[in-house]
Amino acid sequence: MYRRATLLTICLTLIALAVSLHPGMAATPLSLGEALLREVDQRLQPESYESYRKLINIEPDGRRKEFVFYGAKKGRDSVLMLFLEPATERGRTTLRLGDNMWLYIPSVGKPIRITSLQSVTGGVFNNADIMSLDYSVEYSVTSQSKDGDHTVLDLKAKTKTVAYDRLKMWVDLTRKLPVKIECYAATGLLIKTLRFSDVKDFGDGVVRPSVVETDSPLQKGYRSIMVFATVTPRPLDDEVFTLSFLPKVDTLR
Repeated sequence: MYRRATLLTICLTLIALAVSLHPGMAATPLSLGEALLREVDQRLQPESYESYRKLINIEPDGRRKEFVFYGAKKGRDSVLMLFLEPATERGRTTLRLGDNMWLYIPSVGKPIRITSLQSVTGGVFNNADIMSLDYSVEYSVTSQSKDGDHTVLDLKAKTKTVAYDRLKMWVDLTRKLPVKIECYAATGLLIKTLRFSDVKDFGDGVVRPSVVETDSPLQKGYRSIMVFATVTPRPLDDEVFTLSFLPKVDTLR
């Protein structure tokens, strides 16, 4: 018994030594996929930042409705957004803390609960798309494959509260940025496709797609486009991401 225990200890020690000398031996395809997903998150969204962007909803007949937002994000689960245009929406503010979302309307005077699948802009983008968290917060990598110059990550929602049950993400390995994401329901139904384009250097080390466009087989002929004008790293206090601060978000600008 003692000899077997000693042999086992020696074997475990040798394995640990081999892994320490050759770290790649410990890497599995899924762990590499998770690392790639975290890198995609870091390139898309700095740890703490502010931004200005325009969202355009286009209907089948060509009519357009445009919104301009000021937004901010801190950490992995705190996001807010202030409507600047059109004038009829100015002052409305949304806040996301993890799975919880609120809409503040000045004329109402208190935050109203909203859900990830609703859309405060009424287009193809839902609230989860507009106030997106890091993908690695909400999804786990279940498999990865190659498609030409791209790596394709299959992602599964970690909880049932996530907007989409499954994502299929095409990643440009040169830039470590997504070029396309297909969003699926638990039934396997394709809900929408997100396309990322026009990679732009925003300064301060932020290089990411400035345009995200989406369409859906469930809303034929409708499109929504999000265009980032600025993405600027900025330290932000925790107080900014609270319900009591919603009426004062404009003071950040």
